[in-house]
Amino acid sequence: MHITIDTDARRLAIDEGGGKVRTLDLYGRDAFEVISSLWLKTGWNQKYSYTFTWLGRPIIQHPEDLVRLQEVIYNVAPDVIVETGVAHGGSLVFHASVLKAIGRGGRVIGVDVEIRPHNRHALETHVLAPMITLIEGDSVAAETVAAVRGLIGPSHKVLVVVLGSNHTKGHELAELGKIPPPRHARLLHRRDRRHHARSRRRAERTTRAAGGQSRRGGEDVRRESSGVRARIAGLVLQRKRPPAGVTCWRGAWLRRRTSGS
Repeated sequence: MHITIDTDARRLAIDEGGGKVRTLDLYGRDAFEVISSLWLKTGWNQKYSYTFTWLGRPIIQHPEDLVRLQEVIYNVAPDVIVETGVAHGGSLVFHASVLKAIGRGGRVIGVDVEIRPHNRHALETHVLAPMITLIEGDSVAAETVAAVRGLIGPSHKVLVVVLGSNHTKGHELAELGKIPPPRHARLLHRRDRRHHARSRRRAERTTRAAGGQSRRGGEDVRRESSGVRARIAGLVLQRKRPPAGVTCWRGAWLRRRTSGS
């Protein structure tokens, strides 16, 4: 694909090969999506996200994503936030700080198959440590899921920020099907910026091998140009605008399916 940007003519031309050229308004929505995608890929290639910390911990997130996350936390006002994938713990500290700022208190649960000793020490001695619980184990293993659910009360409002641990399609499907508590839960499918090129290529090869569609025990996952649409354990990715007052982040919200929806 060859892209030409003409600021004088206010046009963005995409040469897709075979003599097919698509011309867009440089300042229109479609061109914005193209430029944003390229900026995002380049930023991750340059490890731009690795240059940020939150209250002393590396967070490996783009600032725009953090702003969107605080929109959700503020509007949902959960009692518990569950995140898979701990890394340096910056996201856990971020979630805890937002909960504290809005007066919720509450608990943030971080799950990872391996929590390195220096990261554990930093989190356990952090000023927000009383709000953070670490669970080491495979996020889809029965004992890990049981440990998470054991920390959640029957009336707790839960926000599950999933898919930060393993970026293969199979593992993400398993997380979507097992991690959400049966009631009082909202999910944020953070299929955002953490896809390293190797994991992304592996997932794409798996999808192509399945003819663009994979079925596992009634679970139906179709790869679309804009991401992944998931219908798993009664959940469906909200492709349109999320519920009012949650976030303007399209494609980030998962809602429970109701009969006939």
